[in-house]
Amino acid sequence: MKSDKTGATRKRPFNLRCAFTIVELLVVISIIAILAAMLLPVLAAAKKQAQKAQARLQISQIVTAIQQYDSAYSRFPVSDVEQAAGTNDFTFGGTFQTPAGPVPIGTLIGGSVSNNCDVIAILMDYTNYPNGSGSTINTNYQKNPQQTLFLNAKMGDAYNTNGVVGQDLVYRDPWGNPYVISMDLNYDEQCKDAFYCRQSVSQTQLGSQTGLNGLFNPNSSAPNTDNFLYHGKVMVWSAGPNGKIDPIEPANDRENKDNLLSWQ
Repeated sequence: MKSDKTGATRKRPFNLRCAFTIVELLVVISIIAILAAMLLPVLAAAKKQAQKAQARLQISQIVTAIQQYDSAYSRFPVSDVEQAAGTNDFTFGGTFQTPAGPVPIGTLIGGSVSNNCDVIAILMDYTNYPNGSGSTINTNYQKNPQQTLFLNAKMGDAYNTNGVVGQDLVYRDPWGNPYVISMDLNYDEQCKDAFYCRQSVSQTQLGSQTGLNGLFNPNSSAPNTDNFLYHGKVMVWSAGPNGKIDPIEPANDRENKDNLLSWQ
């Protein structure tokens, strides 16, 4: 406000500079876009780390549940058919993406690979599938007569739900792949996983019995064979954030590098 010579006050004219110009708005928008571009990779990395932590926890819980079941019943949570098929050990797997395309990983029964739904049905004491598709191998609690809840995992409301147990009782990692579970069915304290037993995946160098991630080939006369074992009863692993594996590459390289292992 200003006063004229008579002492009266008069209003200042409206200042058009109170508003933003188009150029100023574009500058502000550009700055926001730059900040967002800088922040998004940070948020993506934080999400990835959180998913990895979730997968590690779930893997640990699966291992503990299987060990507790073994302690309670002196056997592993598998069907009679799976027990007979795994004369040494058994791997519950699935179909995974590789550079050459989808590849089934696991112990074959009738030409197909079993996923982990049978194991989960027993450990979570399901006698019927939640989706109403029929009875599980734990029908009438025959595989868990004490009706003990060995694994308290979150249930999803669909088939392909990441990071939870689906209505088909398949336990999938945060990236949508089933957890791979191997068990020492002949109780020799040596567990053989259908993927990590491979020479191409686990051998440190040609002719060596020493394997990556602590595995070992006990056959000194034939070290260049698919017989790399874990000293223990249970192996559980995830294909990791990239969701891929490679059966002809080392465990610490390329597609296999980000896999999450219970024995690592």
